[in-house]
Amino acid sequence: MAEVTRVPLQPISKGSLTKLWVGIVLAVLLAAGIAWAAAPKGLSVTTLTEGEGPAPTADSVVFVEYVGTLPDGTEFDRSPPSANLPPFIADEIPQGIPMQLQGVVEGFRDGMLQTREGGTYRLEVPAELAYGDSPPPGSPIPANADLTFEVTVHEILTEQEFEQLSQRVQMLMMQQQMQQQGAEMPAPGQ
Repeated sequence: MAEVTRVPLQPISKGSLTKLWVGIVLAVLLAAGIAWAAAPKGLSVTTLTEGEGPAPTADSVVFVEYVGTLPDGTEFDRSPPSANLPPFIADEIPQGIPMQLQGVVEGFRDGMLQTREGGTYRLEVPAELAYGDSPPPGSPIPANADLTFEVTVHEILTEQEFEQLSQRVQMLMMQQQMQQQGAEMPAPGQ
């Protein structure tokens, strides 16, 4: 039989064991800190004015007013004012502009799902939940830019309600156009 060489183990002194555990804990904390710093920061939604109406769903159409800014405060987008609408239409539709949540960037949609009708919110959207390294061509948004939106939610509709509203507005526009054409045409026999 072959003989096994034995290595005598010496006990670790009490102070050395404490130092070993402190070193392990520090290494774990350092690794966790590095991982946290490298992880992408998430979406932040801050309530500026609490809404009391319903919350949207992923397939909602929301009527909003918003201002979008870059991290340095530069405004890159703003919803057009509702005042640009003819009065016969403005009286029929909610204030703000309609946005189908299925058609917006992921971070904006996810932020809107945390809002309520009647409220005003600040959505801070990290680049990876916005446009990442591919902003829209011709856009003032640089690659990998975090975006901030201040949004007022005026009304929330289902897709079906929005479709009905759109059809009603189209009918109103056709009626208005026909009335204008009728006013321009001479009466028969003149």
